[in-house]
Amino acid sequence: MFTTKFWKAASERAVKTAAQALLVYFGGDAVFNAWHADWPAAGGIASGAVVLSVLTSLVSANLAGEPDSPSWVAGDR
Repeated sequence: MFTTKFWKAASERAVKTAAQALLVYFGGDAVFNAWHADWPAAGGIASGAVVLSVLTSLVSANLAGEPDSPSWVAGDR
């Protein structure tokens, strides 16, 4: 969990999770208008998603026997 490989993978997952959270947030509105969007709320939702993603990666470390991976599933060996 204290390797560059782990943190690169965890960061990638966190960015993807933030993007997914924003898509859900803005996708709930039929028409998206950037001028009238609640950007502080969107930022809060994305930030919360990032925190949860990183915490999940930390908890998942070593579950599959691979300390360099934030995944619950063991990779190809």
